[in-house]
Amino acid sequence: MEIIFYKYQGTGNDFVILDNRDGSYSSISEEQVKFLCDRKFGIGADGLMLLETIDGFDFRMKYYNADGNEGSMCGNGGRCLVQFAKDMGISLDHYHFLAVDGPHEAEFDTKGLVRLKMQDVNAITSDGADSVLDTGSPHYIRFMDDLDQLDVFAEGRKIRYNSQYGAKGINVNFVSKENEGIRVRTYERGVENETLSCGTGVTAAAIAASNGMGEQHVYIHVEGGKLEVAFKRIDEQHCNDIWLIGPATFVFSGKITLGL
Repeated sequence: MEIIFYKYQGTGNDFVILDNRDGSYSSISEEQVKFLCDRKFGIGADGLMLLETIDGFDFRMKYYNADGNEGSMCGNGGRCLVQFAKDMGISLDHYHFLAVDGPHEAEFDTKGLVRLKMQDVNAITSDGADSVLDTGSPHYIRFMDDLDQLDVFAEGRKIRYNSQYGAKGINVNFVSKENEGIRVRTYERGVENETLSCGTGVTAAAIAASNGMGEQHVYIHVEGGKLEVAFKRIDEQHCNDIWLIGPATFVFSGKITLGL
């Protein structure tokens, strides 16, 4: 079966996108997703997304990790899918779409950046000196002084597969504070490696790095570029009005033969 695909990236977090509004790709298998995301034999991506129709929303986002399994919320993926929806003719001032973790809102700012509203955070727990919170996907946050010499694959894998988190997995973010914000490097479950950027990860890192209550705006440097997170800190455990802000870029499109 020959399919039409689209490739998008958000600060280096890259995705294969299929337009499934007519239901053509609803039966896509784990092996087919793995093939499409494979960087040597397929197209190559950190994940795959389907743009789907659903009553009551502008569209539905269905997300698969590169390992072929359906994943939890992907922030950069959500921003890329909003850009894709616009490119496919769904041109709106304000978007309202459904993802695996619930409804989301999105819009474009005056610079053309995609602003994606994330789910509220209702719990921030400690694991020693580190923090754990869920921003649509579960994230482990560890602050460090120097990220340049860090082996993110090795150190992230130790936490992701330890006795506490190994069964379900967790994304691991290493964070350093900078003069104008923070720097984040992330080991992503499902990809099982470091990615150039992780939207839910930088959201979690920005919240963990915040000081004080009220409205916050954090600038984040990731390996693939720059992102911003704006939110309101209610108390030590709760944040709302959380927005992930950054670029979403079309890379290329094409056709590929997908085995049944």
